[in-house]
Amino acid sequence: MLAIFIEDYNLITEDQMDSWVNDFDSWDIVDQACINLFVNMPLAIAKIPVWVKAEEEFVKRTAFSLIAVIAVHDKKSEDSYFEEFFPILIEGADDNRNFVKKAVNWAIRSIGKKNKSLNKKAIELSYELLEMDSKSAKWIAKNAIKELESEKVQNKLNKI
Repeated sequence: MLAIFIEDYNLITEDQMDSWVNDFDSWDIVDQACINLFVNMPLAIAKIPVWVKAEEEFVKRTAFSLIAVIAVHDKKSEDSYFEEFFPILIEGADDNRNFVKKAVNWAIRSIGKKNKSLNKKAIELSYELLEMDSKSAKWIAKNAIKELESEKVQNKLNKI
């Protein structure tokens, strides 16, 4: 954990990053790496399509957690950038492992709280997940819909 906080993201190599990600064994380490280090690294962001295909639970969580963190911190990208993650989120929603499904849910909710347009699209995506024959997809969808349609989120988005 300490290395995540003190590492210079400009100096980390791809091999070092891959080694760390493959050694992750806890959701909190994954999330801290994404929040405090990987979000600043185009190299890490470019690995999302690779990590979502991983069999290892925490490697896969890294991809979805990073999407969630990017959605929160990236104030410059167009909506289309975030919409490009939708197919990955749909595919990941079928993963029943707790730490993966929670990260997929976090990513959808984070994208859906960026603005009114993405909120509408994230809700539509969630209703699409609700129709899947997957227990985890249904859990993700219900949780995301509940938050994204909530009065609190809608009021905040109306002020943007």
